[in-house]
Amino acid sequence: MKAEQFYSKNQIVITDDDGSRYLQSYNSMIAKIDAQGNVTLDEKFWDYSVTTGTYRNRFLGDSGKAVTQGKIDSGEYKLDNLNK
Repeated sequence: MKAEQFYSKNQIVITDDDGSRYLQSYNSMIAKIDAQGNVTLDEKFWDYSVTTGTYRNRFLGDSGKAVTQGKIDSGEYKLDNLNK
């Protein structure tokens, strides 16, 4: 497992041994991209604040909240509890 600062000291990208990458903002997991490229967003924290959204968009390569919401609505992105 490897953790790296992501643009700000409060945002961390964690890479798991299986190749999954997680975005953690402060103490909450926001997003996961598994080794196959499947995206899961935390159902509660994916859109917690404007700042969280900025880093989420950078992590996912999305251009804004509307794009992310569209991918959730289409089923491309899944929602789950990443903070169990």
